[in-house]
Amino acid sequence: MKNFLVHNEKITAEMLSAIGEKNIEDLFKQIPQKARAEKLGLGEAKSELEVQRYIKTLANENKSDFIDFRGGGVYNKFIPACISQVAQRFEFLTAYTPYQAEISQGTLQIMYEFQTMMSRLTGMDISNATVYDGATACAEALLMAVRISKKDKVLVSKNINPEYLDVIKTYCWAGNISVEQFDKVPDNAAEYACILVQTPDYYGEITEIKPVEGTLLVVCTDLASLSVLTPPGEYGADIVVGDVQALGVPMSFGGPHAGIIACKEKYMRQMPGRLAGRTVDAEGKQAFTLTIQTREQHIKREKATSNICSNQALMGLWVTLYLSVMGENGFKQAGYLSAKNAHNLADKLSKKGFKIENKNFFNEFVVVAENADEYLKKLELSNIAGGIKIDNNRILVATTEMISDEDIDLYIESL
Repeated sequence: MKNFLVHNEKITAEMLSAIGEKNIEDLFKQIPQKARAEKLGLGEAKSELEVQRYIKTLANENKSDFIDFRGGGVYNKFIPACISQVAQRFEFLTAYTPYQAEISQGTLQIMYEFQTMMSRLTGMDISNATVYDGATACAEALLMAVRISKKDKVLVSKNINPEYLDVIKTYCWAGNISVEQFDKVPDNAAEYACILVQTPDYYGEITEIKPVEGTLLVVCTDLASLSVLTPPGEYGADIVVGDVQALGVPMSFGGPHAGIIACKEKYMRQMPGRLAGRTVDAEGKQAFTLTIQTREQHIKREKATSNICSNQALMGLWVTLYLSVMGENGFKQAGYLSAKNAHNLADKLSKKGFKIENKNFFNEFVVVAENADEYLKKLELSNIAGGIKIDNNRILVATTEMISDEDIDLYIESL
């Protein structure tokens, strides 16, 4: 228990003496004074009971009971109650790096099952066991394409999620890779390492995609949309990326979520992140192990496929449980309801006089209003989070299976 107690003056003095310092202030002498905060502004010390009351007061300021029509990459989805109960078992919750396969079989099997599900969902040969999120998955896929093609410039659709684009630019700037955006694929596309297209794109539009000879096709997809849309592997994608949040992972104020990278088998050795494989042990029994690892904390160092990606194992577990519990029919039903609600709302908005920009969409679309702020304010008065403001006249609106017909009627009446 003593390890958890605050250090007294005697212990502090002993520790300082051991490292050759006279006082705690000396530990920070290398940090310029202008970079140091004089005061933390924490106020007077409080008891644990007082802190709990204060935190609850702060938490009550969160507006969490809105009917949610926001999307843009994070969606309010139905999550069966049993998932959190299983995912939070200590065997899963405390597991991190399964380097010792002989004591990590459960974690490794979950990773393997997750990979199998993602491969089937995307129509690709192989998938990794997650990276940080959809944004980093996009960036890592571009680096992967550059290594494969030996070309140092990439094409990225202008309609990609702007947050994803920021991450892409940061990665590529550090790697001396030129990023060019496009509306229409240029005639000289073969000069680039790859083309990155998002479908449905950030504005909800389902994009028709065709491979271009001489360059790799990277598709960023809404994995939940694959419950009803054609998998990218069936129309020629070389690499598929996406965020798994819509597959049973809570919104959690923006994270943690996770991303995936799936690809054709011939590109497997260029794929970053963990990869779990299935084999047999010395007794011939089924066994799982990490395989084809070329990350920085192994032996590759500067030749690693990635120096900063990591595995969101717990989020991968949530997704695996979600797809297992929902089953193929439940997963498709959730996708169907999401799409039905979106098209129902779009039709009613159109009849009310609002313009809908999209031609083809899954569960997300752009509505045009005279004043986006006033539009959203009217809905807020009815306890509705009506969408994401794109600019002064456009709002990105999304629906999921969590939206009811009554919610849609209230949305229309509130305008």
